[in-house]
Amino acid sequence: MLRTRLDEGLKSAMRARDERAVSTMRLILAALKDRDIAERGKGNPDGLSDDQIQGMLRSMIKQRHESIRLYEQGGRPELAQQEAEEIVVIEQFLPALMSEEAMADAVAQVIGETDAKTLKDMGRVMGLLKERYPGQMDFAKAGALVKQHLS
Repeated sequence: MLRTRLDEGLKSAMRARDERAVSTMRLILAALKDRDIAERGKGNPDGLSDDQIQGMLRSMIKQRHESIRLYEQGGRPELAQQEAEEIVVIEQFLPALMSEEAMADAVAQVIGETDAKTLKDMGRVMGLLKERYPGQMDFAKAGALVKQHLS
């Protein structure tokens, strides 16, 4: 379970006295706790599922990539480096994404299975991709591939 891995990651970072990892793990766990509380308010007593936690981690990575871009534009390379180090820590807890080739094969397979012909079928194709490959695929890139195939 991902929650257990996150807790263990914090403990091992503390033992190793890795300040960047400790601070990043604490940020992750605080965000997870906030989102768990919000989920409980929606009637889900168990909090976030592993897939939802992976989504949260991916959004944290996207935020950091944006921060890196802004820090580099602002001439703050030390802050950009800090954000890059945080990305490395967060990525430890995510499964590897599919390669471009594997993603293209999966998109072609699903398009063939659903007999999709036009852009109107894109929602059906994307829904099936999200169902089959949660956390394994960059769906923004997959959407571009689907659009390219159906155009």
